Amino acid sequence: MKHKKNIDEKISEALNVDFEEDREKTTNNKEPKKIVVKKEDMISLREKHSNSDYSDVRSNLKDLIDVGRDAVDGIIKVAEEGDHPRAYEVAGQMIKTVADMNKDLIDLHKQMKELKKEEVNINHNTHNSIYVGSTSDLQDLINQSRSAKKAITNNIIDVEEVSGDDN
Repeated sequence: MKHKKNIDEKISEALNVDFEEDREKTTNNKEPKKIVVKKEDMISLREKHSNSDYSDVRSNLKDLIDVGRDAVDGIIKVAEEGDHPRAYEVAGQMIKTVADMNKDLIDLHKQMKELKKEEVNINHNTHNSIYVGSTSDLQDLINQSRSAKKAITNNIIDVEEVSGDDN
């Protein structure tokens, strides 16, 4: 009697590979790969994405503004020809919409500027810093005039009292 092949055997035969019965055992024996991403790479990737998004949004807004200008021109022509109050109302709404898009474009620039400020601040954070030295040394670092006076007194090596009676 002929053995009827199941689907896995047919695929193995067609691809000329051996079929593995227990896939879980073979996949669990392998260690997962560790992906290490440096902080600098993440920051540059974030900057790259934000710059790309900024240019896309800016381009879209400029295109919408151009289309809006054309629409305003067209609706004004229709309003002038028809002298219908509704056409003038629509023209007014279109003009307001185009003006709002221009404001959105300016706001986009402000937001991008704020984003860049945040990125600069993120790059220069110091956490858990520690000072190794005496309190006196720390005071000298903080108060420069104190350290200048201290430097003058430290330069004096030996002092003799001179009196005018020894002539």
